[in-house]
Amino acid sequence: MSQGVRTRPEGSGQALSERYDTALLDLDGVVYAGGEAITHAVDSLAAARAGGMHLAYVTNNALRTPEAVAAHLTELGIAAEGSDVVTSAQALARLIAGQVPDGSRVLVIGGEGLRVALRERGLEPVESAEDDPAAVAQGYGGPELPWGRFAEACYAIHRGVPWFASNTDLTIPSARGIAPGNGAAVEVVRIATGAEPQVAGKPLPPMHRETILRTGARRPLVVGDRLDTDIEGAFNGGVDSLLVLTGVTDGARLLAAPPHHRPTYVDADLRGLLTGQPEITQEGDGFRCGGWTATAGADRLEVSGDGQALDGLRALCAAAWTAGGESACELDGEKALTRLGL
Repeated sequence: MSQGVRTRPEGSGQALSERYDTALLDLDGVVYAGGEAITHAVDSLAAARAGGMHLAYVTNNALRTPEAVAAHLTELGIAAEGSDVVTSAQALARLIAGQVPDGSRVLVIGGEGLRVALRERGLEPVESAEDDPAAVAQGYGGPELPWGRFAEACYAIHRGVPWFASNTDLTIPSARGIAPGNGAAVEVVRIATGAEPQVAGKPLPPMHRETILRTGARRPLVVGDRLDTDIEGAFNGGVDSLLVLTGVTDGARLLAAPPHHRPTYVDADLRGLLTGQPEITQEGDGFRCGGWTATAGADRLEVSGDGQALDGLRALCAAAWTAGGESACELDGEKALTRLGL
């Protein structure tokens, strides 16, 4: 293995809210799901903020404006202002503004958040390929986005207009389950045109750059529920990350994570910001965390012991990531996860 490949979640003797100056928090699946606050989110964020941690809300969802997101958070009991919110629409607008003349028209396939972000950069949102746009900007437009909007994007792209996308998340959490995200809509346009968009959102550098510019974070901690956006984005930005298990990532996906998807810390929910993190120690061929010891056998992962299930999962991560090395672990972890009740 090359130096720097993460083989286990790290421990921390300090509460994470003390160790890091800014939490860069994903929203869907971390703070809320389907518009309702996730259990423990409101109290945990209030305590972290009271302790001096700056909270910034970083979302790949380009539908709403920062002010609308902040108003929603405030309704949930989380004190927030528009300046506390960073969206992929803002990162996308900056990316486009760097490549087209000032005041250019941009065909918008998405919602109000994208239009506001473009105007902030001095660009003019338009609705038709016949409006002579200099770029096509596609972002999540909500479940009611008309099919004809995708056709409008295709007309412009076929004429050679450059195409930009806020993000490519295939799914988005909702109150009823997992729904199609902007990435699914991007695939519609990609299939119809054969084109490839420039993408701004997590896990790519434009989003990380936008977040740091707007927050001024010096010791940031990315907090998310998705390995392929939040955790990979932290990896690409060279910053630490906390994965919470309140969204789309389950134990099996975590154990199979390749190096760029391995979080620094793992916790059940946002209460993890307020505590330290347990150390994982190696004992012979096994890895111990709390009352659990995990090992990697010839074809499967195994866990023995007793205690908190989350400690068992952390130990299993160490066994799986060590076995996987620079690749994803292919050992079967289903029985071990069942033993933990996960």
